[in-house]
Amino acid sequence: MGTSQNSTNLSRRKFMTIAGGAAGIAAMAAMGISAERGECRVNIPKIDLDKIKYAENETDVLVVGSGIAGLFAAVKAHDAGVRVMMVSKGRLGSSGQTPFAKGIFAYDAAKEKISLDEFVEKVSRSAIGTNNPVFTRQMAEHSLDRVKDLKAWGFFDSPLYFNSFSKPMEERKIPVVERVMITHLIKENGKIAGAAGFSFDEAKVYIFKAKTVVLCSGAGGFKPNGFPICDLTHDGTVMAYNIGAKVTGKEWNDGHSGQTTNPAACYDGWHGMFDRNPGVTGVEVHHDLGVDSNYQAYMGGNPVSGGPGAPPGRITGEQISGGPHRPAGFQDHGPKGGPPPGGHGPRHGGPPPGGGGPPKGGGPARMGGASVGGSSAGMSIHKSEGLVPMNDKGASNIPGLYAAGDALGSHMAGAIYTQIGSSLAGSAVQGAIVSEAAAEYAKGIALPKISRATIKTIEEEILAPLKRKAGYGPAWVTQTLQGIMIPNFVLYIKKESLLKAALAYIEELRDHHMPMLRAADLHELRLAHETANMIINAEMKLKASLMRKESRCSHFRLDYPEIDTTNWNAWINIYKGSDGTMKLEKKPFGTWPS
Repeated sequence: MGTSQNSTNLSRRKFMTIAGGAAGIAAMAAMGISAERGECRVNIPKIDLDKIKYAENETDVLVVGSGIAGLFAAVKAHDAGVRVMMVSKGRLGSSGQTPFAKGIFAYDAAKEKISLDEFVEKVSRSAIGTNNPVFTRQMAEHSLDRVKDLKAWGFFDSPLYFNSFSKPMEERKIPVVERVMITHLIKENGKIAGAAGFSFDEAKVYIFKAKTVVLCSGAGGFKPNGFPICDLTHDGTVMAYNIGAKVTGKEWNDGHSGQTTNPAACYDGWHGMFDRNPGVTGVEVHHDLGVDSNYQAYMGGNPVSGGPGAPPGRITGEQISGGPHRPAGFQDHGPKGGPPPGGHGPRHGGPPPGGGGPPKGGGPARMGGASVGGSSAGMSIHKSEGLVPMNDKGASNIPGLYAAGDALGSHMAGAIYTQIGSSLAGSAVQGAIVSEAAAEYAKGIALPKISRATIKTIEEEILAPLKRKAGYGPAWVTQTLQGIMIPNFVLYIKKESLLKAALAYIEELRDHHMPMLRAADLHELRLAHETANMIINAEMKLKASLMRKESRCSHFRLDYPEIDTTNWNAWINIYKGSDGTMKLEKKPFGTWPS
């Protein structure tokens, strides 16, 4: 077996003899040893670090993210009379979960049989008090206006959103910087001063100086298969946490499922959702996307099946008693053999709500098989996690830093999915309202100054994985993280002993592996920063799950299976303490942070 100048002369066979079996294979991957070439390489960057370019930009409002929340944030901030710039990890209209969402909720007071007060009250009953009714009402009250905007831009005319999103952006000449990963939020003198990141396409570091920053960066997960969130890794949340922002909602779990037949085939398994034009949904309050299926699978040891009008049972049809509490009057609406709608998916046997039917020529074949969990592992219920709002305008506890959509922990629907189409509507509504508040804030202050020392430190932190001579590959660390967090008996069906055991592993990744993440090119640099964000998110989820000693909505503890309204009518907020450690606090439902 040959070697190279970068080799340690350690053959694969010799290494396997020393390390032994599967443990040796895992260790080889960690060390960067190629099973095909038998080479143990140090980190050799493919980029000339001396030729990295730097670009600085200035704006009043910096919008991070180009999904539907980012679109409305940019457009409405511009219309409020300030300079706006959008920066996105992806492409306009095709980032995050937005291109997958095909149903948008619209409440029309002139047509609906249920009043706005009744709608809010019904959502609160389904959410067992975990929702913030201010944001529930806000979403419904402004949803029709946002749908009218989208109709004027041609949103409902195509399954692809680039053209409709580009129309208002180009009309206003709002600059968009795409394929740039923001890794740092910049704070000076206790206030937001901008953001920094790097390009995927060229060796360039970006510094954005801004009076305000609006995070529309979405939620995230642990890069699971079967649901389109693999490019979402809680970047915005972790960046904000690192500069002192409070975060909430991490103990809740999104329950989107996959299918046993080709479970990783997201395009096929979701019945052609990507090919369908979006449509408008009406009022229909549910109690969906919890962990009922996870409990049935845990207790029965089998995949589960379910159907409209009935909670999921085992594949045999047998229903196991116990498990998550479902409020009276709310039935499960997940389609049999497929993922529950949750604002995205199709009704049983048909198109998505208001989706206008399958595409011309027929969509991809409907995938079969029973439902399996974990396809959205690491993500909470839409709008339940993210930055803690200080008011109904999406302001964080960092002056000048705002968030909207899935980056804002508004608890719009609480800890369960209650309304088909509300996720898309909520993001649009919040993007508009939050950005107008950010614009008003920007009008009253001068452009912050960022010290050269601060910029230099951030640049070093961005490029650090490229400069490491050796370390852990981010792909391997991510796989290790997935093995720790995604099992049903850790993330979904929880008990103290296993949560603590998983936390010990995650703390090891945080303390030892995260500081040693290496990268050889821009793609690996992206993976390194994403992996670090997922590690911090995992720590948040485990600690919040340990703290909430009850079961409610999408959080289920085997050792505390009942709802505890005496001690746990409260949200859990997370923040970084002055000593750098993660702190958690309770905040009673129905109150704003002081």
